[in-house]
Amino acid sequence: MGLGTVWFVGAGPGDPDLVTVKGRDLIARAGAILFAGSLVNEAATRWAPPGCVIADSKDMTLEQMSAWLIANAARCDTVVRLQTGDPALYGTLIELVQPLDAAGAPVAVVPGVSSAMASAAAAVESFTLPEVTQTTIFTRVEGRTPMPDGEDLAALAAHRTTLCIFLSITLLHKVEAGLRQAGWPDDAPVLVVHKASWPGEERIVRGTLATIKQQCRDAGIVSQAMVIASPTLGARHWPELTRSRLYDPGFTHRFRKATT
Repeated sequence: MGLGTVWFVGAGPGDPDLVTVKGRDLIARAGAILFAGSLVNEAATRWAPPGCVIADSKDMTLEQMSAWLIANAARCDTVVRLQTGDPALYGTLIELVQPLDAAGAPVAVVPGVSSAMASAAAAVESFTLPEVTQTTIFTRVEGRTPMPDGEDLAALAAHRTTLCIFLSITLLHKVEAGLRQAGWPDDAPVLVVHKASWPGEERIVRGTLATIKQQCRDAGIVSQAMVIASPTLGARHWPELTRSRLYDPGFTHRFRKATT
């Protein structure tokens, strides 16, 4: 008898209702679930069936997690690894998949809503606007994990696009230094969202490059926060916007002919 499939399911940013329908259905038929309790809302396991073995990985090493997944794949058809946000972003997807591959366990991935998207949604912001920026960069600043050559924040910020800065709320001094080095002004808008989408726990802080560090310090925000710096922030209140040409009455495309 072969091993059951190990599904890496994006649990989303915090609100259990943001788990995808496919992810929820897999949870509902899982024989075992390993969730990242330090980041994933335990409520995301509420659809688990009776008898499902549920474990929290927050105090496990990578080797212990791999061994747990393989052991449970040997006894049930569906094993779910619940990872925060989307499994492809700042997770241990590949590090866990390699030993599963070596053990012969089938692997599949279900994408999830990233905290970057949930943060923009919470604040009613858009990462892209016509003739402002059409590019969004997901990155982090260097902490205990070094950054590869050419990926320091100053180099990325020089593009003046939207920056979604993960895992950096305790390093706002480095965020500030990198943006300043790239020429961003003191009044450049910066958005911080703590626990985006978490019911009753979400907090939104709006500031500028000059003020955001102190604002977050005053608010006591030291973990699980997304930092967004973008020339599009606050566009909801701009008196004028460049409209998308796709929906302009003078723009022809295959579904509509121009009317002016």
